[in-house]
Order: sequence, then structure tokens, then C-alpha cells
Amino acid sequence: MRVLVVEDEEQLAQAVARGLRLHAIAVDVAYDGQEALELTSYVDYDVVVLDRDLPEVHGDEVCRELSSARRGSRILMLTAAGRVRDRVGGLSLGADDYLVKPFAFAELVARVRALARRSPRAMPPVLERAGIRLDPARRTVVRDGRPVTLGRKEFDVLHELMRADGALVSSARLRADVWDEHADVGTSVLRVTITSLRRKLGEPVVIENVPGRGYRL
Repeated sequence: MRVLVVEDEEQLAQAVARGLRLHAIAVDVAYDGQEALELTSYVDYDVVVLDRDLPEVHGDEVCRELSSARRGSRILMLTAAGRVRDRVGGLSLGADDYLVKPFAFAELVARVRALARRSPRAMPPVLERAGIRLDPARRTVVRDGRPVTLGRKEFDVLHELMRADGALVSSARLRADVWDEHADVGTSVLRVTITSLRRKLGEPVVIENVPGRGYRL
């Protein structure tokens, strides 16, 4: 599960993120509405925990845009306003659930997990390129009829490269898409993952390194 926490109170945002990570949830954090919209434009989050009163772009507008874009992310709106009309207003904007501050952290986790289970997304298509067949739903890889066993990050890197359909994928994009932004991932970590992935896929090598720019398959 991957979650985006959007909260302008930095201490609260970091506390929520730390708590969710303790439950094995990958978490990114945005501190204003504009940053939230930028992150959601290229990362598919299962759940967005969204504060309503945000700078730059108000939480209501973020909620409205995410809902209209139909990206599949579930929205849990946070607010200090707990009146019935406030809750109804938030839900009418497209939020899937509503939690009033202050809240019990156990309830937040339970609601996030419940939202992630709702309405499973359509099964992603099986990808095929250069003799490689990757099934995202079953997380299996076959090359030239031979099953290939990959680690989680190796699989995710290969998935991103195959989704690009031959286009160059920057190192920065791979790190952002495969690791959450909290992880301290340098160029060397990605390089080691790519090296291991190439070895497991075997000959001929199909992952090309474009120095200073990124990788493509």
C-alpha cells in the first residue's frame, strides 16, 4: 500500500507518516495543496490522507481535482471542523471518508486500510517486451519461457521500465516511483538494483544505461 499524507503542520505530518510506516505502509508527505497535486500527477497512491485547510491550493480543491481525475486513489479528509454540515461538505467534494481532529491514531490506520480495500482497481495489463513477460497482478516475470525470480524492488524497477515502452526513464523518476520519498535512496542503490536485475534476466542484456540521464529497456 502507498499513501500520501497532505498536511501543512509539519510535526503532525511527520508523526502520521512515521506511524503509518510502522504498519509497513509506504508514505510520502506533501505540505501544501500544490505539492500534493504534483505528486499525485505521477504517483498512483492507494490512499490520500488530506488535510482540508491547506496553503497554496485549498484541500477542497485538491479533493475535487483528485476525484474528477478518477485516478483510483481513495481520499481520507482530515479537518478540525466536525459539524455534520462540514462532514457532508467534504464528502460531497469526492472524499471517501472523513476524520475529525484530534483523532486516535489506531482509527486512522483502520480507516486507511479499509479505504485501500475498497473497489479494487482494474487488473493491470500483462506487459511484454524484448522476450520478457511481466504480470503486475501476479508479480511474475518470464523471459523467453524461463521464470525469473526477482526481489520486490527489482520487480518494481523492471515494471517501470516496461511501462515506459522503450522510452528513457530518469534515475530520479525510478527512485521516486519505486521507493517512497522518505527512503534515503542514492544513485548507488538504484545502480546495484539494476545490476542485480540484469544478472537475473540473463543474456543478452536488455536494460540500457544512458549515462547521466537514466535507463531504458
